[in-house]
Amino acid sequence: MSPLPKTGGARVLIIGATSAIARETAQVYAASGARLFLTGRNGGRLASVRDDLLVRGAAQVETAELEVTQIASHRSVVDAAVGSLGGLDIALIAHGTLPDQTRCQEEVSATLDAIQINFTATVALLTLLANYFEAQRRGCIAVIGSVAGDRGRQSNYVYGAAKGGLDRFLQGLRNRLYRSGVAVVTIKPGLVETPMTSGMPKTPLFASARRVGRSIERAIENRRNVVYIPWYWRPVMAVIRWVPESIFKRLQL
Repeated sequence: MSPLPKTGGARVLIIGATSAIARETAQVYAASGARLFLTGRNGGRLASVRDDLLVRGAAQVETAELEVTQIASHRSVVDAAVGSLGGLDIALIAHGTLPDQTRCQEEVSATLDAIQINFTATVALLTLLANYFEAQRRGCIAVIGSVAGDRGRQSNYVYGAAKGGLDRFLQGLRNRLYRSGVAVVTIKPGLVETPMTSGMPKTPLFASARRVGRSIERAIENRRNVVYIPWYWRPVMAVIRWVPESIFKRLQL
C-alpha cells in the first residue's frame, strides 16, 4: 500500500464532524496543520467547530451541511470536499445515533430510522468513497462502528444489528480495496462519555471522547484493520462472542 501523507499534510473529510468523538479526532489533525472538510446537520455547530480547528492550527477548514439520510445529496458533498481540498487522503465517517430500544420494539418506523442512519446511509457514502479512492489507488477510509455490533443483545439489538451489518460490509470493502492500496479501518469504540450516552449510568469501562479521538488518529496513521477503543474491549467482546447461544439467550444483557 502507498503510504499516507504525514498527518500535517493530510486532506481529511469528516462526516458527522460535530459529534464529540469526531471533534476530538479533528483537533488532532488540526494541531498538525491538516486540511479538513467537515459535514454535519447543524450549520451553526459546524461553524463553531470550524473556527475552533482554525485556531488550533488547521491549514484549511471547509464545511457543508449534510443530512445523511438524504442519500441523493451525498455525491455533491463528496465532490465538494474533493474540489475544496484538491483531493482526499482520508475519509472518516463518524455519524450515528443510539436509538431507544424499547421504542424500536414498539414502532416499526423507529427501527427503520435507526437502520437507515446507522447502516444504510453509511453504506451509501462508503460506496461513493470506495470508488473515489479505488480510482486514486491510495488513501484511507475509516468508519466508527461499535462493539455493539459484535453480538446481538436484548438491550440494544437494533443498534447492534446496524453496526454488525456495517462490520461485514467493511470486511468486504477491505478485501476489495486492498489491491488498490486503499486502507479500510473499522473502529469499534466501547462506552464513551458523549452526549449520546449522557443518560446511561457511568462505569469504569467508560472512556473519554478525547482518548478515543486520539486513538482513532493513530489507528488511521497505522492503517489498522479493526481497532477496539480502548484496547480492553477486544478481550471483553471475545468473551461475549464465545458464550454459547444456548446460555447467552438466558442472560440479561
